[in-house]
Amino acid sequence: MAFELKQNLKLTQQLIMTPQLQQSIKLLQLSRLELVNAINQELQENPMLEEDDFEHGEAPVDDSENGMVPGDETGKALEVSKEITGEGDGKEEFDWDGYFEDYGTVGVNFFGEAVEAPAWENLPGESETLADYLTWQLNLSWMTEDQKKVAEQIIGNLDGNGYLDASVEEISRAVDADVPFVEGVLSLVHEFDPPGVAARDLKECLLLQLRSIGSPDPLAEKIVIKHLADLETNNFDRIARVEKVTVDEVKRAALLIKSLDPKPGRRYNEERCHYIVPDVYVFKVGDEFKISLNDEGLPRLKVSSMYKRILTAEGESRDGAKNREYIRERLQSALWLIKSIQQRQKTIYRVSESILKHQIEFFEKGIDYLKPMVLRDIAEDLDMHESTISRVTSNKYIHTPRGTFELKYFFNSGIKRLEGESVASESVKERIAKIISEEDVRDPLNDGTIAELLKREGIKIARRTVAKYREMLNIPPSHKRRKYY
Repeated sequence: MAFELKQNLKLTQQLIMTPQLQQSIKLLQLSRLELVNAINQELQENPMLEEDDFEHGEAPVDDSENGMVPGDETGKALEVSKEITGEGDGKEEFDWDGYFEDYGTVGVNFFGEAVEAPAWENLPGESETLADYLTWQLNLSWMTEDQKKVAEQIIGNLDGNGYLDASVEEISRAVDADVPFVEGVLSLVHEFDPPGVAARDLKECLLLQLRSIGSPDPLAEKIVIKHLADLETNNFDRIARVEKVTVDEVKRAALLIKSLDPKPGRRYNEERCHYIVPDVYVFKVGDEFKISLNDEGLPRLKVSSMYKRILTAEGESRDGAKNREYIRERLQSALWLIKSIQQRQKTIYRVSESILKHQIEFFEKGIDYLKPMVLRDIAEDLDMHESTISRVTSNKYIHTPRGTFELKYFFNSGIKRLEGESVASESVKERIAKIISEEDVRDPLNDGTIAELLKREGIKIARRTVAKYREMLNIPPSHKRRKYY
């Protein structure tokens, strides 16, 4: 066997993702809050980056001496940056002319005049938790120290709905107390507000609330104890037959039971309302719609001026050369971030503009005119890849005259009409919800009847599709929507 060396020329194509491209892709798919966190982290790690604090609407001053990147004094800022990167000695690594031509100031809406964002009023304050409320009552009670110790353990084992999430035996072992003693303390906690708190199951929760009423209804208590399954399906005839009472009496008791709260702790432990901050605003000005990016709250970035002075003082010493190289690397990282953020904003704007063009009838007339649309439609319009459109529309929100929506809301499948174009699935869902809201609660419509009604309106839809959309809307089936009173 002989070995020999040969030279072969082979032409191949492969995709190489540069660090800059990876960073751009990462920033593109971040939500607004995640983007702010990423920028703040980079501000902490990269000494070349600083946050500019001048307000929106103020004209930028001549900041060429402190190295602002970029500003209205583009030429002067450019000279400073070139000096930092050493362009004069052939070490310039950045296309500054192209950079300033393509991108504006980070944190400034570069697509038009700033538009005032909608006012978000009546923001809720920090709400009191269930544990705080019960502890406050505990401190006002006449319990002994041993009883309070057990009560604190009980309160600490309540779930978000106010139910006890541990057994009496587990609590007794945790506090080293007898089971009867823990049962006695639990009965005291059951007297706290809200009624039904610290119950171990739904039946006990409802009974506690019924017994907290001045004149409890014996029939209502019997129904809770023995007939919860029949009550859920509104099977009043069977309840009346077993308990030997009239159907009207059962209806009155059922009305009382359904006025109770099956999750008494929920109103204290509900998460605070989080108002969505849109990434894009769409306003109607005259007969046209205008798009404005929301840059409010995004840190405004500039390059630090301190390092220019450091480089000037370093000279040509060995340490000076090392420092210059380090600062040049940090500057490159800073510019990549700035450029990636601007590219992200520009892409979001273009995608929003294309969505507006495709769904113009929705913006004009409402959800009934929402058209079926897929990612490919926008990708072909903008000559981008579908994955890029997917990243742009994830966790991004747009404020419109019709409300605030996630950008993905506008991408949905279509339902064929008997004649004409298809109708968007979201429009069909809205129509189903409206039909159900207008039905007779004593004789609610089943899924087959709703499908027939939609067919009369020209929408071809199967019964199982109606059922699927109804479940997506969290609407129960007809037998659970029926009311007898």
